[in-house]
Amino acid sequence: MPVWQWLLDLVGLVLLLALLYGIALIFRRRFLARNGGTFELSFRARSDRPGRGWLLGIGRYSGQSLEWFRIFSLSPRPKRVWARDLLDYSGRRAPAGAEEMSLYDGHVVASCHYGGDPLEIAMSEASLTGFQSWLESGPPGTDWNRR
Repeated sequence: MPVWQWLLDLVGLVLLLALLYGIALIFRRRFLARNGGTFELSFRARSDRPGRGWLLGIGRYSGQSLEWFRIFSLSPRPKRVWARDLLDYSGRRAPAGAEEMSLYDGHVVASCHYGGDPLEIAMSEASLTGFQSWLESGPPGTDWNRR
């Protein structure tokens, strides 16, 4: 078999794998959103350089926790989980500099603390309103003086 046919077969295989990966991502997104409560949520993994370290993802409320899934992963498990009682909202700001290119269009950055450590997440204005409501609507017996 000539080399060009091997290359053509290889290109076809790569395209088929890319198509299967795209279909798997669509099914995973549907699987995660089946019970509702999912939204676009970016997480800042590294804050050592201004405007850098953002990872795109999907957020989902699950009982007393907020789960974060990477957008291009096939894993059905969340990459990060934040418990509601350890999460404190500090404020919000508009993306600045390189962050505007790293985040989804129209998202704002929410500054939080998780267990005393700083945490930055980005979401749309509507999702931020829902996030604040979720934080404030803790279950009965919540220590409201903690905040």
